[in-house]
Amino acid sequence: MGGLDLSFFSWEIVSKFVRQGFIFSLELTAIATVGGIFFGTLLALMRLSGRKLLMMPATFYVNGMRSLPLVMVILGFFLLIPFLIGKPIGAELSAIITFIAFEAAYFSEIMRAGIQSIPRGQVHAGQAVGMTYAQNMKLVILPQAFRNMLPILLTQTIILFQDTSLVYAIGAYDLLKGFTTAGKIYGRPEEAYLLAAVVYFVLCFGLSYLVKKLQAKIAIIR
Repeated sequence: MGGLDLSFFSWEIVSKFVRQGFIFSLELTAIATVGGIFFGTLLALMRLSGRKLLMMPATFYVNGMRSLPLVMVILGFFLLIPFLIGKPIGAELSAIITFIAFEAAYFSEIMRAGIQSIPRGQVHAGQAVGMTYAQNMKLVILPQAFRNMLPILLTQTIILFQDTSLVYAIGAYDLLKGFTTAGKIYGRPEEAYLLAAVVYFVLCFGLSYLVKKLQAKIAIIR
């Protein structure tokens, strides 16, 4: 393999360097997904409320976040938050805050599309039986929107997992950082990056395949 030597890689390296970073990458993905969907749904409801007081700030936030490279947002939050509060909060916590704030903008667009995909007749039916706007959204619209958008939400989560590698820019110990650290210590940086790429590919390709299966099942149910 052109001088590459992968024999240095062992379970000891996984347990010492890679496992810690992998766990953080999973935690960051899970927290950012839950937080992003929660705040993204709120942003979507604000944009669909028909009230300018809610629509304008939500639209500005979503369009603003989606117009910035994620790595710039990561660096910006990492430098700005300590400046505002007067003390550092650590790379890991800064990454969590950044990803929730950033992913909320993307999940917002997904949820907005999901809500708008629900036939207006169901909205009118809920109103006809005396439901308020909040009850209609909670009991009729959002459950269907979540089901319709589930494959896209999961696809965005896979992209989010890939993007967690960017926290390397602020020194957070993620999966890529674990491989990089092992590569530097054992003098095998090329092999470490290659193995990291293989791990990312296997995980994301496998999850993408499962999402396609799920999407097919949802299409059958419809």
